[in-house]
Amino acid sequence: MKVIVSGRNIDVTDAIRTQIETKLERFDKFFRSDIEAYATVGSIKGTGSIEITIPLKNGAIIRAEEKDNDLYAALDMAVDKLSKQIKKHKTKLEKQYRSHDTIKFEAIPNLGAGEAEDSHEIVKTKSFPVKPMAPEEAVLQMELLGHNFFVFLNGETDEVNVVYARKDGKFGLIEPQV
Repeated sequence: MKVIVSGRNIDVTDAIRTQIETKLERFDKFFRSDIEAYATVGSIKGTGSIEITIPLKNGAIIRAEEKDNDLYAALDMAVDKLSKQIKKHKTKLEKQYRSHDTIKFEAIPNLGAGEAEDSHEIVKTKSFPVKPMAPEEAVLQMELLGHNFFVFLNGETDEVNVVYARKDGKFGLIEPQV
């Protein structure tokens, strides 16, 4: 697996680059050699963050993001999160992408005893009318409902959009493209 390291608001030192590459080597046994992992190191107000994204050739994306005052601790947490995701979703990925040769499924360990696999069962379906509104009004509606996302019809573009609450306290807007 090839590791590409970049920095956001920070210069990536050789030490952190080497540490990231060393930590991600443990995933070499799970993926084919032509897969690329992207690690983005950042720093905001003294807090280090690391985001690791592994896009697979079949369209699936494995991603983890962690923040900590210690950048090396954030790296450890992100690598642990990736490892858990890979193990947890092994069966689902294997069923869906068996014909693809991106992932070496035989190398991924099975879930241990007591680790439940999520079924992703849809237990409720909701229908609601969408009215045209501006994204700012959609954010207000979302906050009034106490949700972390809101689906609405954008009055400016006549497209269905989604606003969502980000971890940093700000808001995001998703504009699907068909």
